[in-house]
Amino acid sequence: MKQKNEKIFLANAPVSYGAFEVTVGIDPNTPSGLAILDEVSSAGYQGIDLGPVGYLGSGKELGLRLADRNLGLAGAYLEFPFAEKEKLKGTMKDLDAMLDTFDAVAPYIKGPKPRPTIADNGSDFRRANPGSGKRNPASGHDDATWKLFGEGLQSVVDHCRKRGYEPTFHNETGTFVEAPQEIEKMLSVSDVGWCLDTGHFLIGGGEPVAALKKWFNRINHIHIKDTHLALFEKIVADKAPTTAIWDREIFPVLGEGDLKLNEFVETMHQLGFEGWAVVEQDTFPKTAERFRRAIEDQRTNRKILAEIGL
Repeated sequence: MKQKNEKIFLANAPVSYGAFEVTVGIDPNTPSGLAILDEVSSAGYQGIDLGPVGYLGSGKELGLRLADRNLGLAGAYLEFPFAEKEKLKGTMKDLDAMLDTFDAVAPYIKGPKPRPTIADNGSDFRRANPGSGKRNPASGHDDATWKLFGEGLQSVVDHCRKRGYEPTFHNETGTFVEAPQEIEKMLSVSDVGWCLDTGHFLIGGGEPVAALKKWFNRINHIHIKDTHLALFEKIVADKAPTTAIWDREIFPVLGEGDLKLNEFVETMHQLGFEGWAVVEQDTFPKTAERFRRAIEDQRTNRKILAEIGL
């Protein structure tokens, strides 16, 4: 077992346990927020992402729940219509609600500050045709739209900073920022840091180790996710929508997919990454047994990463 890097803080996320907007409060097999907090802590993670609003708790209650389990808060995910100025204004209340939660738990938790994890909200076409950034670049933004996108993105970034938080931009399948050239464009039109999601980057046609080296100075947050690319190619061949990546479970236990996990983590160490690294194994369980297996998967992921210094 390699010596742990004390400057990297490892978290997990409710979505790894099958808890997200389409299961929480809908599927009775979904574990409670308290159960997930207990599992994340007992598995040896140092923090957790927020997940659906209110799922883990809110305000002081959430802060105390985290503190009782010695967990930090890694961040929370929110999508924005960056290139649509009027629609963007309507999403700022959701951003403030996220940041209010960060403020409320701050007196109770340790570790790095949580990062507002912001993403593009894509389009109907992109969501219906995952991987279009690589396969159909013409479906992306033109120069004029990228200009609007950059202005909108920078306004969200500036708002986060005024509230005392440094945001991170998450690449996501089914959006306008999924392929390597789209990530490069996003980084060129703003000064936001990048949350390198290894699984979505593989889907977008990139290689995570190379990306970590190329853009290290802009990477301020990492989502560690493995991916079965052969399963994704079948989704594309079937003309299935983005939701199929969860339905067909293309994100396996770490080390079982196409992510060069050992090399990626070794590169994190070599380059001196500091901050939150969040394990994500997005899953959409359909049975009580699959929810139970998700819990076991996250224990396994933690053991695998401990062996290589995380």
